[in-house]
Amino acid sequence: MRQVRHLLEGKGSDVYAIAPDAPVLEAIRQMAERRVGALLVMKGDQLTGIVSERDYARKVILQGRSSAQTAVSDIMSAAPLTVSPETDVFDCMRLCTDRRVRHLPVMQNQRVVGVISIGDLVKAVIDVQAEQIEQLQRYITS
Repeated sequence: MRQVRHLLEGKGSDVYAIAPDAPVLEAIRQMAERRVGALLVMKGDQLTGIVSERDYARKVILQGRSSAQTAVSDIMSAAPLTVSPETDVFDCMRLCTDRRVRHLPVMQNQRVVGVISIGDLVKAVIDVQAEQIEQLQRYITS
């Protein structure tokens, strides 16, 4: 089965991050510019959390807070779930579903090496299923 490292090989290992003391407005600006739904929150090379559009909607907008005055650390999800490059794609899908998260930082040797999203996982599962269907069709017609 495909592993996380295969997904990163295909999509790249770009990591978009923001400092915990940055204003939420800057995080939202970066997410919009990069067309991503979440940013890793990092202090130097250390992963301290993850901030998403969902965090923004629930913890800033709905609570009437100021995007310019609120720090990312105030709304981030601390200690995010992480996976390794060797983690199976189906295990990641199960983790996202069970824990209701959409982004998983990929860690190797205590260092962030990429991020995968639920969209990446769904695409990978669809690709595997399409390949299996094609193999079955070839078997049946041969």
